[in-house]
Amino acid sequence: MAIALVLVSHSAQLAAGVVEVAGQMAPDVSITPAGGTEDGRVGTSYDLVEQAVSGALADGAEGVVILTDLGSATLTAESVLEVLDDDRVRLVEAPFVEAAVASAVSAQGGGDLDAVIRAARTAVASFAAPAGDDDGAPPAAADPAGAGARSRTLVLANSLGLHARPAAVVARKASEFDADVTINGVDAASVLALMALGLVGGAEVELSASGPQADAALEAIAADIEAGFGED
Repeated sequence: MAIALVLVSHSAQLAAGVVEVAGQMAPDVSITPAGGTEDGRVGTSYDLVEQAVSGALADGAEGVVILTDLGSATLTAESVLEVLDDDRVRLVEAPFVEAAVASAVSAQGGGDLDAVIRAARTAVASFAAPAGDDDGAPPAAADPAGAGARSRTLVLANSLGLHARPAAVVARKASEFDADVTINGVDAASVLALMALGLVGGAEVELSASGPQADAALEAIAADIEAGFGED
């Protein structure tokens, strides 16, 4: 087991629900809820958080990323970190649901502790990004694939397009290759960026890649798109 996640919420149901959502996109990642108090009330529990973190490490996790929903949950997690004093355990302050999804997808793709933390922080960037220009048009996206990238134009074959699960499939696949991959100008390794495109079935996409494994990345992701991600 590589990087594990612990989700700390004031609500046991909220923590379990976010685990369920993130787990759909990262089925091989250990994601543990630590929600509510030990007697079932709304709040947070030092013992529940400590048990979740220690359990993940005991099960062989190379590192643990803790995500929290509100300020006092962060304080509880910080108390656990202070006592454990273990560099393998890190707390990331980021939007709870989005960060859980992004970090889980990164961990599923084999990301190390720093990579999973960076993925969680992309959720902060997605909230901070400007909504659009004065005319309502979305801001121009940077293209990390860069000049000279190989490109293919494809049509999304599945009726729901790049919703959460297919976006996670693309993001995991993009992270497997030594290549910079984009879809319609956004980083294909970012599940949040892909979902923000709002692409539905029948939409045309521009798949681009550069780097040593650009051709292999293009072929692999194109195959998933053309197969409709196994949906419909």
